[in-house]
Amino acid sequence: SLVDSVNLVSAIGQVLKRLKAKSGIAIKFLHVNISGQDVVTKHSRAIIPLTERGNKVITPSDIQKVNEQAQILGSNLEEEILHKIPFSYAIDSKSNLLNPLGLYSHKLEVDLYLICAHVATLQSLTHAVNQAGYEIKDFCFSGLATSEVVFNEEHFRGMTVLCDIGSDITEIMIFNDGSLTQIEILTMGGNDLTVALKESLHIEYDFAEDIKISYGIIGEADHLKEDKEILIKKDNSYQPIKQREVCQILTVQAKEICQTIKQVIERNVSCAQIHNVVVCGRTMLQEGFLEMLESTLQMRAQLGRIQNQELMP
Repeated sequence: SLVDSVNLVSAIGQVLKRLKAKSGIAIKFLHVNISGQDVVTKHSRAIIPLTERGNKVITPSDIQKVNEQAQILGSNLEEEILHKIPFSYAIDSKSNLLNPLGLYSHKLEVDLYLICAHVATLQSLTHAVNQAGYEIKDFCFSGLATSEVVFNEEHFRGMTVLCDIGSDITEIMIFNDGSLTQIEILTMGGNDLTVALKESLHIEYDFAEDIKISYGIIGEADHLKEDKEILIKKDNSYQPIKQREVCQILTVQAKEICQTIKQVIERNVSCAQIHNVVVCGRTMLQEGFLEMLESTLQMRAQLGRIQNQELMP
């Protein structure tokens, strides 16, 4: 959520000026990602008759018509639809069809998966970008944008889970043969690790973040020397704390995050059905976090890397 529009305008200007300096490209239009609690997902179903009697062959026009009808039924004045994904179609004799084109039927039904965003949020973002001197070309759900960059051919076959762990939001997306079927957004992320250190050690947040990055290890800390200590500033003096204690605090919190991710995934699909797990986000670079997630899920997870270079500037 936007809480400081003045700082946002300033941040947009600074980031894009640095991008222009590095790339030499004069930037005017932006593609803006939307994520977190501003995203709303829903299924909208519609059915249309194809003929008064008998059957007729289904045409592209019929498919467009039923999709538009589902879009209308799923519309809300307070939301803007970002993406429309046909989840499945059904005709008189068959259901769960991916493409009914060319089949004969008396009626056509669609289950349309809608990814929406709050209109107020989009308006606020548009205003901030305009104030910074730029224009928005379009909005996109961040999870779809990430999948286009990090997925390779293997990830478009079977069931793939994409888990993007950010600072305060974790997005879990489930794809079946490359088509997005489910989105889950959790209000947890790397900041939870920092907060755990802050509260356990009674130190400032920024200092806890530095300790997490510089000394934090998730998992068994037996290999760390017993006398390995870190100096932390408290009450205008420095006090030592063992690195093992830091690692134990982070491990407990990381385990909770990983368990929650597993529960959310299993709520939507059996782990036995999953072919690939792709993870990304800065939190995944925390030493031991990837291994903790793999241990919790009991399957291998691939660190997301840029696959589609054509999409990068």
